[in-house]
Amino acid sequence: MKLMLGLCSALLLLFLTGSCSAQKPHRCRTPPLLSGSLSVSAREGQDWAFAKYRYDAFGQRIRLWEIGQFQSRSFHADMLFLFQEGVVYTINYKNQTCQKNPLHTAFHPSEIPHNASLLSQVILGGSSAPGEGLLVNTWTGDVPETGGKYLATVTEFGCLPVSTLYYTAESGWIVTTYFNAVKGVEDPEQFFPPHFCTDVETEDETLNFFSAFL
Repeated sequence: MKLMLGLCSALLLLFLTGSCSAQKPHRCRTPPLLSGSLSVSAREGQDWAFAKYRYDAFGQRIRLWEIGQFQSRSFHADMLFLFQEGVVYTINYKNQTCQKNPLHTAFHPSEIPHNASLLSQVILGGSSAPGEGLLVNTWTGDVPETGGKYLATVTEFGCLPVSTLYYTAESGWIVTTYFNAVKGVEDPEQFFPPHFCTDVETEDETLNFFSAFL
């Protein structure tokens, strides 16, 4: 495992300011089809990754292409998570090889949890003129399953993920920043394994979603 981020679990960042809008912020769910990029950092920047992602809540599918560094070693990965089928493919187009593992993770739509508490609503950038800033909401909460805590920042309009802060005693702080988000998925074929994966036998080792990052 390489570096724990949580596209499906926690979205967050810390901005401490007063309210910027008369409309009360509300918990929300990100668009069901989303494309974009992200960066993640852990262990005070010693471990890091950059990734492109495709997210399909309807079909419960996620595709990730990533490069990064973990424990001073570089890595790259192309992974396809098919939650309904309960499998994850690790794909290598250069060598035309494919690894198929059981996926031991339930699909959770990317959203602000019902038990999250609003920390603040702020404008990233400026507010002197139209177009200078982005209105965002920051939520905080606990993750009982891991004993962790999070701060999740999403846009007020559209509920697009902006950044995340996630903490556990075991992993420390993990910081994720999302950018270049676009609603929709231009090429749905990216959610299907390539032809050379068709006859691959399933490995014994069971993976979960965080296997892409740890």
